[in-house]
Amino acid sequence: MRGPEDETTVSGSERIAEAFASSGKRAALMPYLMGGFPDLETSVQIGLAYADAGADLVELGIPFSDPLADGPVIHAAGVKALASGATVAGVLDVCRTLSERLPVVVMCYANLVVVRTPERFAEALADAGASGLIVPDLPLEEAPQVLEACEARGIALVPLVAPTTPDDRMALIGERARGFLYTVSVTGTTGERKTGDFAELVARARRHTSVPVAVGFGISTPEQAAAAADAGADGVIVGSRLVRAAAESPDPPAAVREVVAAMAAALR
Repeated sequence: MRGPEDETTVSGSERIAEAFASSGKRAALMPYLMGGFPDLETSVQIGLAYADAGADLVELGIPFSDPLADGPVIHAAGVKALASGATVAGVLDVCRTLSERLPVVVMCYANLVVVRTPERFAEALADAGASGLIVPDLPLEEAPQVLEACEARGIALVPLVAPTTPDDRMALIGERARGFLYTVSVTGTTGERKTGDFAELVARARRHTSVPVAVGFGISTPEQAAAAADAGADGVIVGSRLVRAAAESPDPPAAVREVVAAMAAALR
């Protein structure tokens, strides 16, 4: 990754762009991983299984006590990770290992960034090899300091838009998007559910940004992943389905490898 004084290495935005461009699929596949679930070492093995099975990027969650965007499956995984001793530093060690295989986009809540200061948090991400950062509870109006800190250290700050985002606000968010625009497919929290037609939402998001459009929240089957690609999404993010597979299996890496492989096949 690129530090403030190192212009020779690849930035997070560049690495993310390359992952989207070279996926060999109709849409890049980005599985979600709860760092530290069920424990730190197993979460590393789950992330490596993602890479082996055809993932192009990984979204790595840092567990938090009040995860307002997480549905019950991911929330429960976060509780388990915290009980198992997961910390920000421990999850960034997971990031350090996985980033040797594929781009890692860290997802965390604003409290974890603010309490450390955006500058120190972005520095820690860069040191861990992260390519990007998603902060779902960071509103547009409060993002400039975090964006500046991330850009100075080569980290792509990835914003979110939803079906309820007005066009004028989506344009402002899309203009500031780095890496990709996280396009939430449904209203509500994360979780497995039936999803509707992605085409209108993807088209609207694409009109308002120059970076890739990735669709997440609610995608849990290969058919839904394929539908998002058919609708023109550049990337597909899968979370709760994989966390549930890991939670229900005595061999979490093997269980998620099977699911990711099926998703990747549907996108080819």
